[in-house]
Amino acid sequence: MDSEHRIGRRLKLRHMEILLAVVETGSMAKAGAKLAISQPAISRAVAEMEQTLGVPIFDRSPQGVEPTQYGRALLKRGIAAFDELAQGVKDIAFLADPAVGELHIGTTPGLAEGIVLAVIDRMSREYPRVVIHLVPGGLHIQREALRERRIEFGFAGTAGPSSEQDVDTEVLFEEPLTVVASSENPWSRRRKIELKELKSEPWTWPAAGTLIDTLVIEAFRSQGVDPPRATVYADAYSFRIRLAATGRFLAVVPASIMRLAGKPASIKVLPVDLPATRRQIGIITLKNRTLSPLAQLFIQCARDVARPFAVH
Repeated sequence: MDSEHRIGRRLKLRHMEILLAVVETGSMAKAGAKLAISQPAISRAVAEMEQTLGVPIFDRSPQGVEPTQYGRALLKRGIAAFDELAQGVKDIAFLADPAVGELHIGTTPGLAEGIVLAVIDRMSREYPRVVIHLVPGGLHIQREALRERRIEFGFAGTAGPSSEQDVDTEVLFEEPLTVVASSENPWSRRRKIELKELKSEPWTWPAAGTLIDTLVIEAFRSQGVDPPRATVYADAYSFRIRLAATGRFLAVVPASIMRLAGKPASIKVLPVDLPATRRQIGIITLKNRTLSPLAQLFIQCARDVARPFAVH
């Protein structure tokens, strides 16, 4: 405890700021320029940190500096510390005026067109001066963005519980996939359709290897049919729906999209069952990270928007 107390007194926020700058720039000279202090001052601060900790935090080479395993461990905590300070500033600003603020949210491109769009629409009406930054990316990218504090939380679709120990997932609702077509497509006049009847049709759904691609393939196989290849692979829901609107294609889209984003008059949901294609739509957050009041407001709004889709 005495050792921890001594180190805690000698390590200052300025040291952490310098550590972050050196890692970001890869050079003590560049870190000095970024922080508007001399290179010798940077070198002294690094030497002080290494002397206090008793371990090297940087490896030096003619190409620059790289953090050691000790430096990376300190860096991880440093990012978290500065993030908590930044959140504290945001909390104060929010308490002073809850109608302003900025929020960085991760989302898959598809969910950005559905529930995220619906929540932003509702939030912007109540808080018109709030600025929201959408950071696109799949589940893996969002998890890394959470760890690096580039987003406060994210929206993603999953097929089951996460094995990540530092990430929490709050399931908002479960939804099946649906098949849509143009109202001019002959299939739109049918009252009941078996999935296997549509095997030879031109399809559009997300890229091979994605969650939706896997679910569609499994749906065909569950009916004893070899799955077809899609004619057009596209991640954007709006693109797939517009392609279906041409009259030739059948598109696979989540059921909520047709309600949250507004179904075009020229598009019809076909009466075909896609068995076992339910996926969980949820919010991912970093464990033990304090969310800003604005983030908590957004998440509560997302719960309200998602309530009609929740399985009871």
